[in-house]
Amino acid sequence: MNKEDNQQCSTPASSFAKGVFIGGLLGAAAALLFAPKPGRDLRSDLTDKMNVVTDKTKDVAHVVGEKASDLAKTVSTKSSEVVKTVVDSKNNVVTSLQNASADIAEEAAEADQEIMEATEQATKEANEELNTLSRS
Repeated sequence: MNKEDNQQCSTPASSFAKGVFIGGLLGAAAALLFAPKPGRDLRSDLTDKMNVVTDKTKDVAHVVGEKASDLAKTVSTKSSEVVKTVVDSKNNVVTSLQNASADIAEEAAEADQEIMEATEQATKEANEELNTLSRS
């Protein structure tokens, strides 16, 4: 969860609503316990109220489960996207390195050829100079 999600979960309105709900439950339980009713009626009322609370708890648990499932799907999707981006970036870097390596090898071969030609030319010129000097 990011910072915005955390802020949404704990807004003052939601805290107030939770407080009202819990306070209502406590008040209802206290009213039932202190109301002048026979034991059988009191037990029946308590059972009814517990059934309502149980149903509401199940509903909340169901909603929380759905939200957790949605969150898991979102995390899975986002992580898949990140993996794809990383793989694509790696492939781009590898391709760039291969191209750079090929360019360097080509330039080295050209430089080697130029040096060989220059060496041959210098050798020819040196031989010609020696021949000219030896004839003189």
